[in-house]
Amino acid sequence: MNIVPRHLMGPGPSDVPSATLQALAQPTIGHLDPQFCDLMDAVKQLQRNAFLTTTEHSYTISAPASSAMESAMSNLLERGDRVLVCVNGVFGGRLAEMARRQGAEVETLESPWGQPVDLDRLQRRLAQGEPPKVLAFVHAETSTGVRSDARAIGALAARYEIISVADCVTSLGGVELRMDDWNLDVIYAGSQKCLSCVPGIAPLMFSERAWKVIQSRSTNPTTWFGDLQLLAGYWSGEGRRAYHHTAPVNAMYAWHHSLCALIDEGLQASWRRHATHSRALKAGLTALGLKLQNPDSFALPQLTVVQIPDDADDVNVRTRLLQEHHLEIGAGLGEFAGRVWRIGLMGHSARKESVERAVSCLADVLNRPRAEAVDSMNAAYAAIGEAA
Repeated sequence: MNIVPRHLMGPGPSDVPSATLQALAQPTIGHLDPQFCDLMDAVKQLQRNAFLTTTEHSYTISAPASSAMESAMSNLLERGDRVLVCVNGVFGGRLAEMARRQGAEVETLESPWGQPVDLDRLQRRLAQGEPPKVLAFVHAETSTGVRSDARAIGALAARYEIISVADCVTSLGGVELRMDDWNLDVIYAGSQKCLSCVPGIAPLMFSERAWKVIQSRSTNPTTWFGDLQLLAGYWSGEGRRAYHHTAPVNAMYAWHHSLCALIDEGLQASWRRHATHSRALKAGLTALGLKLQNPDSFALPQLTVVQIPDDADDVNVRTRLLQEHHLEIGAGLGEFAGRVWRIGLMGHSARKESVERAVSCLADVLNRPRAEAVDSMNAAYAAIGEAA
């Protein structure tokens, strides 16, 4: 089957650079081959560097990030455990549902869609009565394009001696993220967002404090494949590896390459790059008459959410972008379905060429003046360059 290339500017996956695809095409070897074991050790350290942590408990799930989310919940929670989940979009709701399926007593702290986690309400809740065992939240809520204050939430969890779980699927590589400095006990992400790797790989990290909770549980996790104590035997290294499953060897080549690319660029440089192109994209979209959903104070640079104009048909616009321009943007989810478009600038897609394409193609499909929008975009780039 011949696949027509697309320009991926939705909420994920993002464009995969040719060098990563070349890494994917290296010869397949065994999942216990000494060469592959060396690569696993390298991946463990690269993930520590990416999350800014020194934890020994660095693992990679051979599945999408939703599997890492479920592994986190199933390994930390036993039936009857109390968990507080901050919900401000689809993926906070998914965290809560996964906790319920473990038989945990789940309480949700709801914040309005399009708003970050309400820190004042969270602090008041934690100050009342016995704290939960686990506090879970989404750092970068992909359904709304909103960033919550992971540093503040981690500090609150540490103050009340609660295990914190942070969903960082969309944030890793795109915005500041510091596992150790921010007291984040469990953190997971996905390969296909701001690191521009192929989908299907999910890093999952545990602090020493969280790992002790896993080791002290009185029952086995409800999942065999996601049982981290079993998986740790495969990832332990130093000649002690025990067969667990057949890892996706070629996808791991690509993941290793993507992690190396992030570290070579530098974390802060990557964060700046996403912020720079986001400002230019927003300037161009605003000049087209599109209204931004989120204020800059908590909007994600790697995922811009715009309101659908009254005179535009959601499905028709996205279909024309795909068919006529081979450009993919994202539809709204949940409460935002039919109300917004989600435009991603993630990883390899976070570059000027992508910004120009998005602005120009939307101008064409929406039948709006292109020149003014491109001028606004270029003016934003010029202002950023002068400020730098």
